Amino acid sequence: MITAPVPGSPLRVGLLGYGLSGSRFHGPLIAAEPAFTLAAVASSRAEAVARDWPGVRTGTVESLLADPDLDVLVVCTPNNLHASLAERALRAGKHVVVEKPFALDADEALRLDALAQERGLCLTVFHNRRWDGDFLTVRQLLGQGRLGTLYSVESHFDRFRPQVKARWKEQDVPGGGTLWDLGSHLVDQAVQLFGLPESVAADLGRQRPGAQGTDWFHLVLRFGTLRVVLHSGSVVHDPWPRFVLQGDRDAYVKSALDPQEGQLEAGLRPGHPDFGREPVERHGRLLASGETVATVPGDYGQFYQQLGAAILHGAPVPVTALSASETVRVIQAALQSDREGRRITLPPRG
Repeated sequence: MITAPVPGSPLRVGLLGYGLSGSRFHGPLIAAEPAFTLAAVASSRAEAVARDWPGVRTGTVESLLADPDLDVLVVCTPNNLHASLAERALRAGKHVVVEKPFALDADEALRLDALAQERGLCLTVFHNRRWDGDFLTVRQLLGQGRLGTLYSVESHFDRFRPQVKARWKEQDVPGGGTLWDLGSHLVDQAVQLFGLPESVAADLGRQRPGAQGTDWFHLVLRFGTLRVVLHSGSVVHDPWPRFVLQGDRDAYVKSALDPQEGQLEAGLRPGHPDFGREPVERHGRLLASGETVATVPGDYGQFYQQLGAAILHGAPVPVTALSASETVRVIQAALQSDREGRRITLPPRG
């Protein structure tokens, strides 16, 4: 049975999982959006939930799936459970948010999309970095034609984490490793800017002592004459620029990651005048003209604002399941490329 919200009341949300994504992103963003209220969390970390959200009840995944009072379920479990729990939530009549990556197989992602449409439910994927300020600035510059004909793009997500941690993200398990974690962000942004690439070439590494999952990756995506390089290293003392774009009219260089994750961790929320804004010294620049380009303010709050409008008023979901499946498709091609030592062609989806 599909649950119906009480008219005039906020949509009731349950989190399936309360790790980093649930506690740092979804909980605060849900709390900042009037269309929603956080009602329940499925987690063994009951003390952490009670500390962060007094009055919000904790339970099991099974209890939240069966709860007729919940309108929306957010799947923020380990990656290998995303697709199966999303399917169960849809069959339970819930609108569903899935943490990235959407699934570990693109065809499975499309099957979930068809199920949601069949049930008349909203299904969306939390590709929050579509609302990073640096990405929004790149998209703005390209839309304005400021760089001319574009020939190369480099997009980095580097970190200095020389020690392997005992957590599933760093293990040799389905969905583990930085390609599925950080790579989901970089691939999704590239696909949003340029569409599906013609081909993917990938080199994946396990560099740190004791590394079980991928902790270094280098992808080259081909779009005609344009080459898009996506890269991440785990032992990088001084990160490379976040974006470098080279065109025949100008080039754009931007360092430093978007500030919103750190702001959320520090307690800042969407709606605050400083949320998503960068100081001037972190703005990027155009190399030929020497112009400093003010970073467009980022706004992760847009995700739940748009989801509320989709559920209540029939507006588009913030991230379609189809677009999220294309990111999965590119990552699958990258895994195949590394495994077989060759460039993988991606035929257009018919």
